[in-house]
Amino acid sequence: MSEWKKIKLSECCSSIADGDHQPPPKAEAGIPFVTISNMTSTNQFDFSDTLFVPQDYYDKLDEKRKARKDDILYSVVGSFGIPVFMKEDKAFVFQRHIAILRPDNEKIVPRFLFYTMLTKDFYAKADAAAIGAAQRTVSLTALRNMEIDVPDKLIQSKIGDTLATYDDLIENNQKQIKLLEEAAQRLYKEWFVDFRFPGHEDVEIVDGIPKGWREQPIDDVFSIKYGKTLPTSKISSAGKYPVYGANGIIGYYSEKNCDDYKVLITSRGNGSGDVLRTYDRESFVTNNSFVVTPVDEDMPFVFIHQLMKATDFKTICTGSAQPQLTNNSISTLQMVVPTKTIVCQYGEMTAPMYKKIESINYQIRNLSEARDRLLPKLMSGEIEVGHDESEC
Repeated sequence: MSEWKKIKLSECCSSIADGDHQPPPKAEAGIPFVTISNMTSTNQFDFSDTLFVPQDYYDKLDEKRKARKDDILYSVVGSFGIPVFMKEDKAFVFQRHIAILRPDNEKIVPRFLFYTMLTKDFYAKADAAAIGAAQRTVSLTALRNMEIDVPDKLIQSKIGDTLATYDDLIENNQKQIKLLEEAAQRLYKEWFVDFRFPGHEDVEIVDGIPKGWREQPIDDVFSIKYGKTLPTSKISSAGKYPVYGANGIIGYYSEKNCDDYKVLITSRGNGSGDVLRTYDRESFVTNNSFVVTPVDEDMPFVFIHQLMKATDFKTICTGSAQPQLTNNSISTLQMVVPTKTIVCQYGEMTAPMYKKIESINYQIRNLSEARDRLLPKLMSGEIEVGHDESEC
């Protein structure tokens, strides 16, 4: 086994900083402004739904606060402990809730450092260093002083490449899921927004909607209720049922409160109003999200998902310091409900797309579990790269 040594993060990074401490000016378009809610459960940034800041604001930022290829972004406030590896240069802005580490290529392989920060051992160190009760924070000083174990750079590179193989496959599968969901979304827009559904030529438009369609209060069409409270102490890193929080899967639990795929609406935090979905038939959804259930049990899941995504819940969120979406706000919404025949036709046409999504997501889950089993063994030196990984 090769020799590993302990070094502090400050010794292997040319800089460790965080985002701007002042709220940036907002713009209609420009440079994306991301928050922790944009950090996905697969350790990537989701730029599909962000605010924006002016280009000149970004240009004036210190270079150490501008992410570039091989940097690692790390959440340090509240939902701390989420690392994101920058595979390419990307212009975006973030605040002090996210730290940015710039690895020194002479001392450490960037991707190796990312995987080190992804381990449970590193999270435990961050957890021990976090301060505060209401909103726990890992300070930059604590981050700089954290020690990690590193082998020589050749071994670092081999470990990084081995684990990256899994992540690249996961990312490719995620792209396929996104393409399938976008195809369902385009068809939804064509049929239910542009009213170019099958047979639309023979349907009269009355009061702005096709004849036979109706506008109803959302509460008449769906039951939208909070998930259940679940103490973080009961959430584990592995288990029978995935736990969905405000931004996807946050762990596992021995019990469930959902027995089928569900559409979720984030109810608390910066992501309030975001529309998500479960990718598991059986799951536990926390009270950080609403669970959407149709009154008509025959309403296709794919239609519910796309209808919710087409609904602007963001504009009815309340609170500034801590945004939230409430039942009272949701109850003010009206929904345009097409005829059951058209809805079922849409469901039949898009069902194969969502069936494929389920299959791909199953592959992603298996790849993630395989990588997560391999990760601690490689990072501890228990398995040396070059050996047969099947033994893990």
